[in-house]
Amino acid sequence: MLAGALARAGSDVSFVCAPPFAQLAEEAGARFVPLTVSRNANTGVARSTRQGVRESERLEEFLGSTREGAIAALLTQSRHRGEDMLAGPEKVLAEVRDLQERLTPDWFVVDQLSYAVTLALHCLGLPFATFCPGHPTYLPHGPEALFGVPYAWPRAVRPAARELAALRQAALGNDRAFTERFAAVARRYAPQVPAPGRAFALASRHAVVFNYPRFAWLPRHQPSGVRFLHGGHCVSPEEKGPGEEWEGVVRRLRSGAGRLVLIALGTFLSARDDVLALLIRGILSHCPDVAVVVAAGEGAPALARLAGPRVHVARVVPQRWLLNRVDAMVHHGGNNSFTECVASGTPALILPFSSDQFSIAHDAERARLATCLNPATLTEDDAGAAVRDLLDHVPEGLARWSEELRRRGPHWTASRLLDAMDRRCASTG
Repeated sequence: MLAGALARAGSDVSFVCAPPFAQLAEEAGARFVPLTVSRNANTGVARSTRQGVRESERLEEFLGSTREGAIAALLTQSRHRGEDMLAGPEKVLAEVRDLQERLTPDWFVVDQLSYAVTLALHCLGLPFATFCPGHPTYLPHGPEALFGVPYAWPRAVRPAARELAALRQAALGNDRAFTERFAAVARRYAPQVPAPGRAFALASRHAVVFNYPRFAWLPRHQPSGVRFLHGGHCVSPEEKGPGEEWEGVVRRLRSGAGRLVLIALGTFLSARDDVLALLIRGILSHCPDVAVVVAAGEGAPALARLAGPRVHVARVVPQRWLLNRVDAMVHHGGNNSFTECVASGTPALILPFSSDQFSIAHDAERARLATCLNPATLTEDDAGAAVRDLLDHVPEGLARWSEELRRRGPHWTASRLLDAMDRRCASTG
């Protein structure tokens, strides 16, 4: 969405990503350039994505850990981090250098989680802006902040002090290991540039874009001349319809029920078909006037037995389109699902499993935008009662923040990012 907004603003945009995402470049009106920087693929439904053997093993280990609770999932992610996020930095550096020579862009926009690309841009001394696709604390704001440790927790998920200490220790080990790896690559390939410093905190010196609301309580970064832009969301104002088939699904479900709920747990967590089944049963039993659409990924066949007049199960769903047609959503607290719900004014039940989802659930709860429950201890009664209450009592902060986010989005972000980077070009030119 940001690439498309930059292109519509008159920029010549090259969309550099792995080949399975080439269609996104076409949709954005940008030139597609292939580059693969991670062994771990995520093209929409994780289990059906073509993965290497080790990547598939890591995925199954992660999914198993989510059944044990928050700390187990976060510790598993911590163990996997080096393989997932910093594979082949030397190769990436060479490929980014080649991109610069072939395309000669004025500047880059890099996904903050693409650490190897950020390191390459730093070593090559190339100007770039950072796009943070997750919670803003993915970019540590101070020495006490550790990537992989939620800065705050929702009320339903409060780990014990001993568990938190173990998580912080694992995250500190990753912090040091990544920083040492960054320093070693920089010493070998770019001894003339300043040391990259703390790896997880390495970001643009010019502009950082957060795909997130600007909540007053979020930790602030130290003044440094960097423009921090809270774009709010990445939803296009001209969302294309998915076609008559989905229009028919919504009409059918609406004809038999007064209200409609979307259930979607994201690319990876759609594999938790046990939670999806629990949610379906809980909503059906506690909300007799409600129908549900379920994004089930590879679990769709296993959930087919629950499909019926009030239940539509699909492998993938047109989520952004549906959010303007449903009365509530159940999701995992992923950044896109959260911001899309707020932008569309959709009440949500959040079930955080891993990553930054706990921080996002905390913010949603504090801003009075959603209800949060613990998926590790969830019961059918809890789920059904929570959805019923959400439908009967819209969260009181939703109207305010929905209006706030609608004033932002990709166009707002693109215009301010162009201004920030143009000022950089002027000051260094």
